[in-house]
Amino acid sequence: MKNSFKFKSNVQHAENHGLLNNVQPNEDGKNVVVSFKNVSIGYKRGNVERVIVEDLNLDIVRGEIFGLVGESGSGKTTVGRSLVRVTKVSKGEILYNGVRISGKISRQLSREVKKKIQMIFQDPSASLNDRANVDYIVSEGLRAFHLYEGESDRLEKVEEMMRRVGLRPEHLKRYPHEFSGGQRQRIGIARSMIIKPEFIVADEPISALDVSIRAQVLNLIKEFQNESALTVMFIAHDLSVVKYISDRIGVIYNGKIVELATAERLFEMPLHPYTKSLLSAVPIPDPRVEKYKKVIVYNPHMHQYTHDDEPQLYEAEPGHFVRANSSELAQYQEIIRKGEK
Repeated sequence: MKNSFKFKSNVQHAENHGLLNNVQPNEDGKNVVVSFKNVSIGYKRGNVERVIVEDLNLDIVRGEIFGLVGESGSGKTTVGRSLVRVTKVSKGEILYNGVRISGKISRQLSREVKKKIQMIFQDPSASLNDRANVDYIVSEGLRAFHLYEGESDRLEKVEEMMRRVGLRPEHLKRYPHEFSGGQRQRIGIARSMIIKPEFIVADEPISALDVSIRAQVLNLIKEFQNESALTVMFIAHDLSVVKYISDRIGVIYNGKIVELATAERLFEMPLHPYTKSLLSAVPIPDPRVEKYKKVIVYNPHMHQYTHDDEPQLYEAEPGHFVRANSSELAQYQEIIRKGEK
């Protein structure tokens, strides 16, 4: 069955309304691109709402790769989907360059959000249209935002992007089912990157891939990030992968951030028991060490919280945040002091 998709050749250049271009530094002088302000996200079933993400406060700095890690069902994918407006926010707001992009917004602003924020999905098989060939799939963004001047210009941009992601121009007439999982993920990356977004939400982009292909896809994302100061939210459940690619890492459990630090510091000085549990599950390449490694099982009931001393996200040391109550915070700060002696 042949495609009946056609492109307009007499299109205008991309609209630049500038609604999201008002870049403002925060109190620390950092250029924050995305801010989650007291965000809660839930799903309703009848009159009952199940809260997946609760009271999320998070800033992502322009140009960084922010890793969001947690077990299945922790709410990390829900956070990413809320940023691209696939999932609605129940409470709070999401800001992009200081402009609210959650909730009800104008059609003009919604269009600009779609252009500036793109998503790489977890399952490359489910996220690609099997009835469309690669040429159409990769060109969707160009067509939607009128980013080409004619058919030859469109084809040139698509072929260049195909080369960038390690595929050949002759693949353009093929369909997704004719490719391997790694190749399909590259097509998904090409589709997201061809419109030159400012922010990418990468939702476990390597979890469905073979180990030999994972490093190639990670390097490809890193390459795009280095070239254009792209900001990336990298969602995963494997801390070893997140450490390799991320500048900062946020650990999420049951819809709440429990620890947040630079990648280096998080591995060097983990504080929260859940973070330690995740780190203990990371395989060690030395079989002798791996054999005697002790896996830590996290028990959420180990915390002695009371109504008078509820847990909050505290800054235990500069740039290192941990969810704790006042007594736990004192213990964590003592661990830091002893570790630095």
